[in-house]
Amino acid sequence: MQETQNQDELPPVGLAAAQPLATPAESAPEEGNESVGTVIVAGLANLVIAVAKLVAGMLSGSAAMLSEAAHSLADTVTEVFLYVALRRGSKEADEEHPFGYGKESFVWAFIAALFTFVGGAGFSIYHGVTTIMAGQHSGDYLLSYIVLAVSFVAEGTSFLRAKRQVAGESRRWGITPFRFLRLTPDTTVKAVYLEDSAALAGLVIAALGILGVQLTGDELWDGIASIAIGLLLLVVATILARSNVSLLVGRAVPRRMHNRIADDLAAIPVVVAVPTLLTMQLGPGDILVAAKVDFDDTVTGAQIEEASDEAERRLRARYPGIRYVFLDPTRGSAGRNHRDGGLDI
Repeated sequence: MQETQNQDELPPVGLAAAQPLATPAESAPEEGNESVGTVIVAGLANLVIAVAKLVAGMLSGSAAMLSEAAHSLADTVTEVFLYVALRRGSKEADEEHPFGYGKESFVWAFIAALFTFVGGAGFSIYHGVTTIMAGQHSGDYLLSYIVLAVSFVAEGTSFLRAKRQVAGESRRWGITPFRFLRLTPDTTVKAVYLEDSAALAGLVIAALGILGVQLTGDELWDGIASIAIGLLLLVVATILARSNVSLLVGRAVPRRMHNRIADDLAAIPVVVAVPTLLTMQLGPGDILVAAKVDFDDTVTGAQIEEASDEAERRLRARYPGIRYVFLDPTRGSAGRNHRDGGLDI
């Protein structure tokens, strides 16, 4: 009985030993839940809009309306991929994947970007070219305008939700919304924001194309609008694909965050220098920190262990997203710290 009790009191090993140390001010993050809500709202809005645009496009014969239907359908499927990304990426770490499944969210987000590229942009450009060459006739302009107006309201509602989330997160980090969108590893909210922005712009382009046909009787304007919508989707898909590829390869944290981590480590009393500091985004909300640290030569092993625990507490108190902290005692020169590393944007 006594032996069993002593076994229970032993320090944990494996993944249990790698769990982050608790910090006094630590609270459960809510960004994941907010991102799920943003994706669901966007997906439902796009599904309803896609059906309405498809009906209007088939009745009117407008290439721009059919392109917009393909646009909304592609966005709907994209939201499904993004929802899967959020769910799969939030799985807990296990012995097979000790750093968790966060990077799987980048895989599904990359697939979503590819679908936008092929399903949305490809169809819109192809249909626009065939419309210009064949000169298909458009009609029933009133129905098209009504569907575009209703779609604008629905897309605007989804966009405002994504915009509120981006604004809130950018204020929390003390940066502009534009910079937040460039730096954030949360590719789901980034995708919804950019896709909704493109959707609103696409609706305006489609309306202008239909108006051009109505005023001039020339179907060229309808085809040009369809091609323009396709090119817009192409730009969005390219931006999202590049962002996800960078995260899949193993992107570092932003430079300002890198420097703060270096300063926090260097501020520990027994630390002489931090000659090497490496960081990586393990997922939308998980960060790995690995550093070579020069400790004071006079300190004991117990003091180094205590300093390492203190370093993890400090870093997680400032950035709760830091999941793992690994420090490697090494030789260095006093005051020579690894600054100005990380992502420079």
